[in-house]
Amino acid sequence: MTMRVRPQAVTGQTGASALPVIDYWLLSAALVLLSFGLVMVASSSMVVGDRIAGSPFFYVYRHLFAAGLGLLGAMICFSLSMQQWNRLGPVLVFIGLILLLLVLLPGVGKEVNGATRWIPLGVFNLQSSEFIKLFMVVYIAGYLVRRQDEVAQSFWGFAKPMLLLVLTSALILQQPDFGTTVVIFATAVGMLFLGGVVLYQFTILVAMATVAAGLLIYLEPYRWARLMSFRNPWDDPFGSDFQLGQALIAFGRGEVSGVGLGNGIQKQFYLPEAHTDFIMAVVGEEFGLLGTLAVILLFAFICWRAFQIGARAEQLGQRFSAYVAYGLGLWLGMQAFINIGVNVGLLPTKGLTLPFMSYGSNSLIVACMAIALLLRIDFESRKTDATTPQGGRKWSLA
Repeated sequence: MTMRVRPQAVTGQTGASALPVIDYWLLSAALVLLSFGLVMVASSSMVVGDRIAGSPFFYVYRHLFAAGLGLLGAMICFSLSMQQWNRLGPVLVFIGLILLLLVLLPGVGKEVNGATRWIPLGVFNLQSSEFIKLFMVVYIAGYLVRRQDEVAQSFWGFAKPMLLLVLTSALILQQPDFGTTVVIFATAVGMLFLGGVVLYQFTILVAMATVAAGLLIYLEPYRWARLMSFRNPWDDPFGSDFQLGQALIAFGRGEVSGVGLGNGIQKQFYLPEAHTDFIMAVVGEEFGLLGTLAVILLFAFICWRAFQIGARAEQLGQRFSAYVAYGLGLWLGMQAFINIGVNVGLLPTKGLTLPFMSYGSNSLIVACMAIALLLRIDFESRKTDATTPQGGRKWSLA
């Protein structure tokens, strides 16, 4: 007589060898970033909220509302099987393209600071470029499964998703939003590489993309100015270098352990967009090097966990789930790297939010949905693994 313990772990029964139903380590890391982000949005936005809206908690309430929508979206995402996500991929990309077109229509898109990226929906402004990140990851993962041989053996199999990607990038650049374009393009290219694209085709694409990005920067005066100011953030400290200079001052004031929560000065009078794109500078000032490294390690853990979940799914033959996990890990890691790199002066200034932490409804909602998808992939892998002898025990972090 044999006794199966692992299936009991999936159904929630207890036992010495029972495994959790979902990846609580990943969930905990995301919730810590989400909670810390709420604290930092409150700390960095009270002065500007009081000045703009007459209430120091103006942005805090809106951030809480977005977090609630994000958790609701996460629950919906987790409730859908990966097979359903696979079928929905083309539909989601089509909807995303329609939304990108609607943003550009006169009278539909809402302009803020010279950029038209939002569709007003009453109490909520929809930013279609944020959702297209998730939709593109799901679509390309499905394409790699459906066209695996074509992608690996023919140029046309590689070129077809690139045409869609070029169209998507062109629409986003019209808003304009160069940072989101870079993240989407790099994520998609990374997924195609992991999907087995021919190396010389991949090399040619990367070279062409690099040249195109260089031209886009050179031909647009404000992008070129940002690049030049990045080279020396102190040559025009009260002009084009002002934001980066103030961010570096914030990190300098924080030293090792920071000046304490709420005691930062840069967010009050000097640092623009402290609660959005430059929230990491506020973390650096108030929590110092230790707080900055803690946030970086949490993002590194999430990315590592996403790739581990993807590798596990691939071993179990769930290739669509594996590619989705890889894509989500690439996207979240890349966006966090760019945002933090901009804050510390490692990269030219670019308007990208820090996932889970920056004020920004759409970014927060989509990040929550991405974590829910990773948890769903892990959940299905655990269920599959439980039915095979000596399965997923080795995948438990504990």
